[in-house]
Amino acid sequence: MILTSSNTLVNKQIVEYKGLVTGESLIGSNIYKDLFSGVRDVVGGRTSKYEEELKKARDIAFKSMEEKAENLGANAIIGLKISYDNLGGTMGNTILVTAYGTAVKCE
Repeated sequence: MILTSSNTLVNKQIVEYKGLVTGESLIGSNIYKDLFSGVRDVVGGRTSKYEEELKKARDIAFKSMEEKAENLGANAIIGLKISYDNLGGTMGNTILVTAYGTAVKCE
């Protein structure tokens, strides 16, 4: 599966637009407890454990989006965007990772 943030594919011709596909993933509030218990890992304001969890959540969102595109008969996703949203309030400190783009069939 080809993933790109551009709206075109270099050296490929788009032959069919299949539609919008999305993938979502949540990082639960327990992650904050786990991450900040290891605050010694913070160097220069960055925490590698938190970045690892965000990467896992992003990978899950990508995989979900790719599966939906494959089910539509697509072999590429163009115009890829990624969104991170804090679902505070009653959801606690849950982060929603959303990936979305246009599924296409290319030659």
